[in-house]
Amino acid sequence: MLAWTEFYTGAGSDWAPSRIAAKFSRDGGRTWNNKIVLQENIGTMNTMEADLLRLKSGKILFIFGRKNSEADCAPLVRWSTDDGKTFSEPKAILIDPSPSYTGLNNDRAIQLKSGRVLLPLWYTSDYRVDPHIKTRAYYSDDEGQSWKQSRTLIDIPDTRAGAQEPGVVELKDGRVMMWIRNQKGKIYRSYSSDRGESWSAPEAMELDSPLSPQSIKRIPKTGDLLLVWNNSPKLRTPLTSAISKDDGKTWTHIRNVDETQDRTFAYTSIEFWKDWVLLTYYLGPKPGGRAADGWSLKLKALPLSWLYK
Repeated sequence: MLAWTEFYTGAGSDWAPSRIAAKFSRDGGRTWNNKIVLQENIGTMNTMEADLLRLKSGKILFIFGRKNSEADCAPLVRWSTDDGKTFSEPKAILIDPSPSYTGLNNDRAIQLKSGRVLLPLWYTSDYRVDPHIKTRAYYSDDEGQSWKQSRTLIDIPDTRAGAQEPGVVELKDGRVMMWIRNQKGKIYRSYSSDRGESWSAPEAMELDSPLSPQSIKRIPKTGDLLLVWNNSPKLRTPLTSAISKDDGKTWTHIRNVDETQDRTFAYTSIEFWKDWVLLTYYLGPKPGGRAADGWSLKLKALPLSWLYK
């Protein structure tokens, strides 16, 4: 199942009307069936940011964001027990403060070895008057029925943007690493030793990154971590992959996935299928271009062996 934010009026900004559409493929993304609406727009502004997670029990957790205004955005959750054929009615994840501008990115929720579901969220009370974003994790020990927030509020205080659009990955030693979008020109990271309840102070990694999100997942076949991000201090191009064999301490095999000069790329989702990695990401206007120049969703399938060349 591929789910994405569909801007159905032609506009493509964070404030434009949107819903979540989906398609299905039985051949690793080579062909797709007819599009369906997975989640109608139930927000005054939009509904966006699809996050699908297969739980250990076999259920599918479907989390998304409902946006009424720049001061009222909140995550909701649905469940499927029949392999995505049907989903339950949306249930709000209780956030604090509420209402607030609280959001998530696509492809972010994970389930730890313990069974705990970990969902990194970012927020500000009102984006119109305070665009400085802070981050914290929410966690659930009952497959998303109820949620608690981490004790730690993560911030990068000496920047206008703050700590944005986090993601998480469980490490081999049981800790969890969070990565954080920011405007310091580097990827920042934080660690939790108690399954997401508290976090260390964020620190810079060695890799350049603009004010753009990153994505990290563990490769099932090798056990290594795969990072996909914009390898640039300022621009959302190129889109680049890297491999870590030491759980994120160092990164090698740095390769450009997409580097078309007149486009930008961001918001990658990662899925592994047989000996392939499937990446979806947005294809946007060139750096400095107009939003009206168009946005589209791109899927790229790469052999796992390509990542290691």
